[in-house]
Amino acid sequence: MKSISRTFLTGLVTILPVLLTLYLLYWLVISMESILGTAIRQLLPEGMYSPGMGVMAGLIVVFLVGLLMHAYIVRWLFAKGEALFYHMPVINSVYRAMRDFFDFISPSTKKEFEQVVAVTLGSTGMQVIGFVTQAVPERMPNSIRDEDSILVYLPLSYMIGGYTVLLPRSAVRPLEMSMEEAMRFTLTAGVTGSHSSS
Repeated sequence: MKSISRTFLTGLVTILPVLLTLYLLYWLVISMESILGTAIRQLLPEGMYSPGMGVMAGLIVVFLVGLLMHAYIVRWLFAKGEALFYHMPVINSVYRAMRDFFDFISPSTKKEFEQVVAVTLGSTGMQVIGFVTQAVPERMPNSIRDEDSILVYLPLSYMIGGYTVLLPRSAVRPLEMSMEEAMRFTLTAGVTGSHSSS
């Protein structure tokens, strides 16, 4: 019975990430086709609409937004609009958490380290994997500002949270891991292993 359960669990763990990824892609495609497709049907003459135009329009919109965000005036207007979310009680907490997460993994966000770091805990020799979130003293609150300190995020396994800690620079050691590999490795408690080619 244990062997059957273990085999079933192995199959589930193998299939579930694939199914969730495919479902997310499916949901995005269906949403773009449904929302933008309806708008395009109303604009085009009868019979000129073809399936897939909504998806194409969605991809074009996303690309154009990316281009527009390079303009200072657009970024300023976006920041003004975004400020409205920060003043709404419940939406504020949800939106801020999502924004911080996507800013952290955004390729346009400049970080002091391109790799993650290992944090040494006391004199025990124990180390944990972390991500530098702030290394510029001027961007930290005055009460914790220190030229020799940096902020490091220590994620907990299986996506149940984490800690942001203020550490001396001497307590961290850069690791030869990409952000994606380190995030996957820490969130699964190392079960996935390291996929580094080195």
